[in-house]
Amino acid sequence: MDFKTIVYTKDSGIATVQLNRPEVLNAINEDVLLDLSQAMDDMVKDDTVRVLIVKGNTEAFAAGADIKSFVSYSPQDAHQYISQVQMGMNKLMALNKPSIASISGYALGGGCELALACDIRIAADNAVFGLPEINLGIIPGGSGTLRLTRLVGEGKAKELIFLGEIFDAKKALELGVINRLVPLEDLEAETLKLARKLTRKPPIALHSAKELIHLSYDVDIHTGLMMEKEKFAYLFSTEDQQEGMLAFLEGRKASFQGK
Repeated sequence: MDFKTIVYTKDSGIATVQLNRPEVLNAINEDVLLDLSQAMDDMVKDDTVRVLIVKGNTEAFAAGADIKSFVSYSPQDAHQYISQVQMGMNKLMALNKPSIASISGYALGGGCELALACDIRIAADNAVFGLPEINLGIIPGGSGTLRLTRLVGEGKAKELIFLGEIFDAKKALELGVINRLVPLEDLEAETLKLARKLTRKPPIALHSAKELIHLSYDVDIHTGLMMEKEKFAYLFSTEDQQEGMLAFLEGRKASFQGK
């Protein structure tokens, strides 16, 4: 597959998308969104892929959108662009495999939103975060107002978005924006360690859990419990359930095949 803006690799059940626009600190534009979408299409079709890692480089995970192209936008242009961004973020969030954002350097604006759309976020101690769009006279448009609020609560989200200030990785951990904080030199190893753990989990059960967690924001508790009950019962039709329980009883590690 040919990509303009990312490096896409697959190895031992782990797919990695590395943003590759270092000259603009991995700023997100239409080409990035297209490349990311095509990579995800490939992952969905490839049953050997169990987990996705999204990363940048040492200096930047992704430093927002390409502001130079925004200056001459009409409202129609802005609507079309942000529709593409939201579609890309939603596709990442709905991916039928767990995703890990491995973050070093800048994760600002659309870059922060890209990280928020992943399931788990692990950051190096040089990472910096923020949704500074307010300082440009606009707001976060790639799902930041929703996903940040769901992670940190309404009060903190308002403070971060209204002020548009940058905060470091330690603050991100305190707020719950990231799951784990590690030294920069350990980021790659710790990300791979986490990814390998996920490759050993049952894929169908992981996807079911991910779907239910996301739906929990949109349904009442009674509907959510009914859906959880149906998913729980459905998993008893899978070979992975049989393998997992038999392995437990036999005192060995389970080998899940995604069936």
